Amino acid sequence: MTQQDRITKTRRESGRDGDPAYRAAASRRSTGRTQDIDHHVGARVRERRIMLGLTQQQLADLIGVTYQQAHKYERGINRVSAGRLYEIAQVLSVPVGYFFDGLDGQGARQVSPRERMCLELARNFAQIPNERHQEALSQLARVLAAD
Repeated sequence: MTQQDRITKTRRESGRDGDPAYRAAASRRSTGRTQDIDHHVGARVRERRIMLGLTQQQLADLIGVTYQQAHKYERGINRVSAGRLYEIAQVLSVPVGYFFDGLDGQGARQVSPRERMCLELARNFAQIPNERHQEALSQLARVLAAD
């Protein structure tokens, strides 16, 4: 008998699998506040990934997970383990605490249209292959900001 078979048999004998109270308690383990934090961390991962001009697939490859898993992390659907969060922080060149910045009891914050535009600008800038074009755009931005 395999280890899994023994576990299944023990659960069946104890009656836990069919017990509605047990299943209900298991589904309540994750509180609303915990889910809010998961969504916030995921949003911060997405925000930083976009700032660096990475796709979800590129991030997934760098941290050793599938595209689907990276997507679920960003949406807050799957919880990110401490070790995986450390890997993500290393890949995105931020401290682990970065992902928790802005948690002040209000849950996940909404990104303003201005912030969204800045993120899009950073992503598009990072995708410009010609360094001279990047420098020209940077100089243009400096001139426009000085007005």
